[in-house]
Amino acid sequence: MTKKRLPALLGLALAALTATLLFSGCNSSTKTKNYPVIVTRFLIEARANEAGAPVTLPQSGLTFNVRTSPQFTEYDIVKVTQAKSDLGPFLVFQLTPQAARDLYRFSVTNQGLRLLLTLNGDAVGARLIDGAFADGTIMTYVEVDDDELPDLVKNINKTSTDIQVEQAKKN
Repeated sequence: MTKKRLPALLGLALAALTATLLFSGCNSSTKTKNYPVIVTRFLIEARANEAGAPVTLPQSGLTFNVRTSPQFTEYDIVKVTQAKSDLGPFLVFQLTPQAARDLYRFSVTNQGLRLLLTLNGDAVGARLIDGAFADGTIMTYVEVDDDELPDLVKNINKTSTDIQVEQAKKN
């Protein structure tokens, strides 16, 4: 190979590499969402002898020490609905069949602890595990203004639905 052709071949190889890197992300499943994505996490209260991180609810000021890894996430949510009782509005999270089985086993062995709901990293609700959660739902009151709940429910559902669709495409 001549010395004149070597720079030309290196330039061509560099151009091909650059084009590959530039266009490799064009077919990715990540797209801009037309709604606020809500990252939903359910964390379990840490037992007295366990390490944990403190979280504080915004309105009541209650502080709980929680395990740092989530028990359930937006990947486990089928849908969320808003319901109302004499105590006010609350959210009902319906979980996937696998997560529902995990919830049942988890709730049996962790009675007396609390399940903390975080949205985009902010603690907004706590639910006492007062018995076995046999129907695959988590019902919890949230410390969010009542007028914000409909949009919050809609955006949690959109986030979870998009995630379920993306998961189905991968499988």
